[in-house]
Amino acid sequence: MKRVLTSLILIPLVVYLVILAPSPVIFAGVLVCAMLCYREYSAIAAGHGISDLGPVGYAAGLALLALNEATIFITIIALLAICLAMRSEELTATLPRASAMLLGVVYVFGCWKCAILLREIGAYWLLFALALNWMGDIAAYYAGRSIGMHKLAPRISPGKTWEGSTASLIAALAFGVLFLRRFAPGISLPESLAISALANVAGQLGDLAESALKRGANLKDSGNLLPGHGGLLDRVDSVLFTMPAVYVYLRLVQLK
Repeated sequence: MKRVLTSLILIPLVVYLVILAPSPVIFAGVLVCAMLCYREYSAIAAGHGISDLGPVGYAAGLALLALNEATIFITIIALLAICLAMRSEELTATLPRASAMLLGVVYVFGCWKCAILLREIGAYWLLFALALNWMGDIAAYYAGRSIGMHKLAPRISPGKTWEGSTASLIAALAFGVLFLRRFAPGISLPESLAISALANVAGQLGDLAESALKRGANLKDSGNLLPGHGGLLDRVDSVLFTMPAVYVYLRLVQLK
């Protein structure tokens, strides 16, 4: 029940932000989500023995969201992370700390940056990336519970099954075709299937990736911010992979 109530509150808010909110509000919403996700990521890193990533990651993430020259900026973040990590009492912690900070900034803030970029292309593309994951997650949950028998990745996430994964893909393909026919009628059926499949597979990989990070840290959830869902990172782990996948597809194929 908590899971359902939380979703009923969040979905209208997200749809408003994506479709109706002005750009400054979108940026503020993305920034808040990214900051919260990075906080939970830092807790996961602590579970791996990499503590005290410090406030520099937040500042670097804010800059990554705000600036356009991402490539050179990521390079600067990497160099800065190494310099900051050298403060560790044990120099063996220098590389793990620097790597964890750089990964966190790119993984969290870099992926959320794609939300802003998708919104600039078109509000419905951002909604597509989000809603396609919602449909896939719902299908995977109910199919996995009712007919799931074959484990998908038992070492990483014992509850996930191939049946649930397949149901997620089918639901995503059906939703994607219907959604794009309504809001992007210029896209052909094969293209709709291709981008929907890419987005869904990316989202499932994102879910497994966060599960792997948590399992390595001996954590069940990334936090307890959302009743019934765990942490915010638990809720958006698949989206963080889907948004870059959709954006790259649009830039390389659709908008070339």
